[in-house]
Amino acid sequence: MTSLMFFSLIGFTPMNSMARAEAATPPKSAAIEKPLMFVLIHGSWVDAGFWKETAAELRLMGHEVYTPEYAGHGGVGSTQLGSVTHEQMTRSVVDYMNRKKLKDVVLLGHSFGGSIVQKTAEQLPDRIRRLVFFDAFVPLDGQSVADQFAAPVRESFEQLRKSSGNNTISLPFPLFREAFVNTATLAEAQDYYTYVIPEPAGPAFQKLDLKKFYSLDIPKSYLFLTEDTALPQTPFGYHPSQSAHLGAYRYIAGHGDHMTTAHKEPKRLAELIVQASRD
Repeated sequence: MTSLMFFSLIGFTPMNSMARAEAATPPKSAAIEKPLMFVLIHGSWVDAGFWKETAAELRLMGHEVYTPEYAGHGGVGSTQLGSVTHEQMTRSVVDYMNRKKLKDVVLLGHSFGGSIVQKTAEQLPDRIRRLVFFDAFVPLDGQSVADQFAAPVRESFEQLRKSSGNNTISLPFPLFREAFVNTATLAEAQDYYTYVIPEPAGPAFQKLDLKKFYSLDIPKSYLFLTEDTALPQTPFGYHPSQSAHLGAYRYIAGHGDHMTTAHKEPKRLAELIVQASRD
């Protein structure tokens, strides 16, 4: 028996990570085993409104959905965006979950939100049913989100940060159109861009102590959309370079890019999220 046949039989993909492979095609039926409680954490350059369409679809499927806002976005926290810290962002989510008394939750982070999910899980491990990283950064202990970028990308963001004059990073439309909404039409991309906001730069460059996160025994999933080029596909792409940091995890894949799918095909994205989150 070849090694490839062996891995296929036991349900693992032959990668350095221990990713558990599952079918990428969403179920035809929206029927669910049991309702889930989702806490959805958005990424950079948007606010919690990013989840509007997807959250609505999840609720139609019978799930409970919360979309907390965090510091530096949607008017939460310091009005001085340049002074916002990663700790403040995490504290926003932790306080929200405590205030709502949420437990047995599926905590999902998109893009930069993956790092907030990591730090939130450290503080509320007993309240979390599963962690889902959706095209998300998963820094290793002692790393920053910016450390996950290729050097030229990191340097470009540093230049944008310096030129802002207030320690923020604004996303130029050409970059947004080519890398974040690459499957959208031009008209759709222009519409989505009206919701893009300046991002506090500091948190992305903060080195994070993640020793506790990597000691937690919480089930994890990685949801990857295959046309997402917000990170170059190789060697710095979300999967497998970020997903591999998780160790053992459930892998779910589907078609889509970094931001378009949440707005244009929210039902399909919701079905993929449920696949990544169910028992």
